[in-house]
Amino acid sequence: MHAFLRGGHEVVALVRSADKADRIARHGVQPIVGELARPDLFKDAAAGCDCLVHTAFESSRQGAEVDLQAVHTFLEIGARRASLAPTSFIYTSGVWVLGDTPAPADEGARLSPTPLVAWRPAVESRVVAGLGALRTVVVRPGIVYGSARGIVGDLLRDAGNGLVRVVGSGQNHWPCVYERDLADLYVRLAVHADAAGIFHATDEADERVDDIVEALARHMKSQPDVRHMPIEEARAKMGPYADALALDQRVRSPRARALGWAPTLSSISRNVPRLLEEFRSGREAA
Repeated sequence: MHAFLRGGHEVVALVRSADKADRIARHGVQPIVGELARPDLFKDAAAGCDCLVHTAFESSRQGAEVDLQAVHTFLEIGARRASLAPTSFIYTSGVWVLGDTPAPADEGARLSPTPLVAWRPAVESRVVAGLGALRTVVVRPGIVYGSARGIVGDLLRDAGNGLVRVVGSGQNHWPCVYERDLADLYVRLAVHADAAGIFHATDEADERVDDIVEALARHMKSQPDVRHMPIEEARAKMGPYADALALDQRVRSPRARALGWAPTLSSISRNVPRLLEEFRSGREAA
């Protein structure tokens, strides 16, 4: 959102509550209060946009169904507008559709999705197929770091509370991306008229989970305990999310880099003080 504003774009954003609407309105964003499962609440606003960016996900048992419904809505709205003026649709997937990647994987790699996201490849295919003259893009971000949200934010919180649980041996690699760098890629994709298809978004640091956790722990006021959970125990507690966290992935982003995208941060481990400050600021703003 802020990256688009900095680029001089007018932004309309779907939010869940009036409080969030008030907060983003103060930054110059036009808020629409609603939810993905209710396209009737946002489709009129979406029809006036020349780029539709879908980054949300409904965290419920109906999440996959709601996501597919939203994609169909955006494709239809975008296609109608594209018949009159250039219009694009950017859909957010994720690198977990790749499964384990013994060798570094680019956008042409074979998919082997972990069970948590087994439904996503079909949605990706639907988006890439497009509709009419609509330009369509699929972004596969790595694990996003920065602010107080997400998987790395959870690690920072747990480390501060004194106990970090790592699924599996911790020797697996996580492909990651700094949230501000990811935002920059979305802007580049929105304005680049020839950008279409699949784009990965990772910092290509190939950091092991244990190395990330160790770096976070070194910057805590008191050393947290680190416990490695066997995958069977993790599955019993976390379901298929455990298998996603245990993936060993090295992911490359050549198509994004060909657009001139270059991550400003290329490591979690080397930027912990900065990330801690953003984490604290994010918690205060929440």
